[in-house]
Formats: sequence, structure tokens, C-alpha cells
Amino acid sequence: MRSVVFDVGETLVDETRIFSRWADRLGVPQLTFFGTIGGVLAEGRPMLDAFRLVKPGFDLDAELAAWQREEPDSLRENFDEDDLYPDVRPALERLRDRGLHVLVAGNQPVQAEAALRAMDLPVADIHVSDAWGVAKPERAFFTRVVEEAGCAAEEILYVGDRVDNDVVPAREAGLRAALLRRGPWGYLHAERPEAARADVIVSSLTELVDWLAAQTG
Repeated sequence: MRSVVFDVGETLVDETRIFSRWADRLGVPQLTFFGTIGGVLAEGRPMLDAFRLVKPGFDLDAELAAWQREEPDSLRENFDEDDLYPDVRPALERLRDRGLHVLVAGNQPVQAEAALRAMDLPVADIHVSDAWGVAKPERAFFTRVVEEAGCAAEEILYVGDRVDNDVVPAREAGLRAALLRRGPWGYLHAERPEAARADVIVSSLTELVDWLAAQTG
């Protein structure tokens, strides 16, 4: 293993505060919104269905534009350093110190790249889908991952919380894959048959680093 590449949402970033703000924005109790999200994900439906269930006719682009006009100085749907999971920075530092090429590459809007760079994470580089013009689970996304990693696909471990967006397409592109059991997708997807395609299923990034250390000696 020469390179480890990380997804963003619910891998590095805890999205609890983001979805809490969305619940407040949509005018529903946070528990109601969280439960609705879990329900649509368990049914294999797009997460946007949860927004449309609590607000019929919901238009994401229009809502984001209105939110920005009304609260230009708030985080809104974005994140900052306070949203990092506590195991992220120590895990990335351990991987870097082991000589691994560590990257971040996930499905995110362009502003997420700036937010991540502002955190000064111990990684070689940060990439987001909107800047690349291609998103997971498309094969071209993982082709770009391989190019940026600068090594053979089989020498790269892609780490994410979903089987459909992370594990399966990464494996089909020749990369190795780790499934992280956290966030609503992580727990649900760890029970799916496709999870068996992951090289490892872990419950924290600390556990992942320990597994990698055992693999590489």
C-alpha cells in the first residue's frame, strides 16, 4: 500500500450540525429530519427524498440560493474545523508518518475544498468532485484518484462510508477499499452483501490505521 485516499462526508466530517441546520431551515424537529433521512436511506432512496418528504416541492438549488441571501455569514450547508471527527487529525498524521501518500477526494462542492484546505490537514492534497467535473460512483472519478495518487490502482486504499459510492466503484476501478461504519450510510451499508467486497470494515480511523500497520509491518 502506497497511498490512502479519504472520502469527506461522514468519513472525515461529522455532518450532524449540517443536517441540524437543515432541519431548522425546513421547520421540522431535528429528530424528525434525522429519522426521515434514515428511513429513505434504508429503502435505498436518494437522500433528497427526505427533504421532499418534509417539504413537498423542495428545490435544492433555489433553497440554497435563498439561504445564502438570508444568512450570508452563516455556515448554512457548509462545514468547518469543528465538524471534523476527533480521530481524523491523529489518524492522518500517523499515516503520513508511515510514509504513505495521503489524499482527500470526495463528492463535494467547490467551497468544501477551501474549507478543508483552511484546516491545514496533514495530507498531500485535497480534491472535490465539482472541481474535477466528475463525481462518484463514475469510473472517471477513480481514474482521477489514481492519477493524483501517482501509483498503481492496486496500491491505493480508498476509504469511505458507502458501498455504492465508495467500495464497489473503487474495487471495480482496481483500487482497494475500506468501509467505515459511521454516519447513516456506514452503519446501514455495513450490513449489505456488497460490503463483503471491502478489504476491511472498520468503526474508526484509528482502527483503520492499526489495520494498515498490521498489513504493511
